[in-house]
Amino acid sequence: MSNPHRGPELRGRRSECESLDRLLEDVRGGQSRVLVLRGDAGVGKTALLDYLAASASGCRIARSAGVESEMELAFAGLHQLCAPMLPHLAHLPGPQRDALGTAFGLTAGAAADRFLVGLAVLSLLSRLAEEGPLVCLVDDAQWLDRASAHVLGFVARRLLAESMALVFAVRQPADELELGNIPVMVIGGLNDSDARALLDSVVPGRLDERVRDRIVAETRGNPLALLELPLGLTAAELAGGFGLPGARPLASVIEQSFLRRVQSLPLETQRFLLATASEPTGDVPLLWRAAERLGIGDGAAAPAEAAGLIELGVRVRFRHPLVRSARSFR
Repeated sequence: MSNPHRGPELRGRRSECESLDRLLEDVRGGQSRVLVLRGDAGVGKTALLDYLAASASGCRIARSAGVESEMELAFAGLHQLCAPMLPHLAHLPGPQRDALGTAFGLTAGAAADRFLVGLAVLSLLSRLAEEGPLVCLVDDAQWLDRASAHVLGFVARRLLAESMALVFAVRQPADELELGNIPVMVIGGLNDSDARALLDSVVPGRLDERVRDRIVAETRGNPLALLELPLGLTAAELAGGFGLPGARPLASVIEQSFLRRVQSLPLETQRFLLATASEPTGDVPLLWRAAERLGIGDGAAAPAEAAGLIELGVRVRFRHPLVRSARSFR
């Protein structure tokens, strides 16, 4: 029987999506679930988080993503996740409320006690889960600041009967970042059949079978690599084959593919993308105020949207975290 709550089908991810469907059913049934999605850059962890969000009808969604440039800012990742929940802060016990308020710079005081901050976040999430199922999604957890990772790991290991899920996506290899003893789903590359079909869907015209097989083998079925790398190749290169430099990590190769696309855009659009990469929450009004101060015109975003690098909606989202971390943004 089809599940009416399911998000759009992801090619080659049936078993993973079914596992996430079961996780959501457990949460709707009043149980708590925690999970780490672990895999290489570009393998589809973000797509699975998006699937989870799209499938979570009837649930409140809270999202956060680690930002490499904020790894030294204590509680930055935690603030991104909890900021929409702060109107509920007044309902917490006094010591917890004060600790979280101090951690987020809402009140003055000594350095926040991490144990109290952890208890405060657990209480805050539990209170929201009492009002209805809650699904918290944390992307790029390998880039969380240490304080946020510590608190979220603390919370994940103490969920009991709350209607809540806490799901992390973390790049492999990566340090444990306080996420030990949490169930892990390893996300691998697509099988050869699905990888070939995905490649055929993005390469216009006829693709030589030997070239197709070589691309599939060299990308190891990595979906983002299969989607992005052909865009940087000429028709002659696709006809004659190509090789990825063996010494370069796949994430670096994909970043360079995004970088070439960024560099082909108007200079003003590149500046707009740089400002966007510097603002982790995707706050659209804040971004446009910053753009105005930088002398960036209203039309600067359109070429980036047309190129499929960002989406402008209620918030600004990069197509993939590797767009944000491309070397042009450093």
